[in-house]
Amino acid sequence: MNFTGFTTEDFDVFLIDGLEPRMEALKEIIRPKLEGLGQYFAPTLSAITGEELFVHVAKHARRTINPPKDTWVAFAGNPRGYKMMPHFQIGLWNTHLFIWFAVIYEAPLKAEIGARFIKKAAKIHKEIPKDFVWSLDHTKPETIAHGQLSKDNLRAYFERLQNVKKAELLCGYTIDKEEAIQLGAEGLLQQIDFVFKNVAPLYKLAQNSK
Repeated sequence: MNFTGFTTEDFDVFLIDGLEPRMEALKEIIRPKLEGLGQYFAPTLSAITGEELFVHVAKHARRTINPPKDTWVAFAGNPRGYKMMPHFQIGLWNTHLFIWFAVIYEAPLKAEIGARFIKKAAKIHKEIPKDFVWSLDHTKPETIAHGQLSKDNLRAYFERLQNVKKAELLCGYTIDKEEAIQLGAEGLLQQIDFVFKNVAPLYKLAQNSK
């Protein structure tokens, strides 16, 4: 496993001007680390979820003008893609590292997933750690702390996932850039493992396997 932790240089890739220079830096500097994290966590996530999960490192292939503001490695039960399915992510913005369970807008079964989450809203509200966060849009860095949400707030997010065509829902944890750098490889691996174990029940519920 060739993951050595993240450095200031990794986060500063997102400050590079221009699509091609930034893409080149992403490929050379960050992608090998994301591939290392993929190799490390795929067996763990497969064991936690009870199904084989495949690694997908973001390629940003459709971009022609705007350089990526973030990048990630995703884990999903399909070897060909992850966006249509509930999945896990580890990735970076310039300001922080993120660790997610995610259902994004391409997922065709969002209504069914939202309905399952609504039924278990009280349990989810109780069991997700207070310092975890939620996001309603994977393309924006802003998050909402779980500890600030009431059961009704959370249920409203689940209803939105069920009823709004472009709705998304992500749950996980963010680590500020400086802390992520200081944690080093071992500290980050432990933190990511902890987060995945806490959001895995959401994945199982989304997959209707629990």
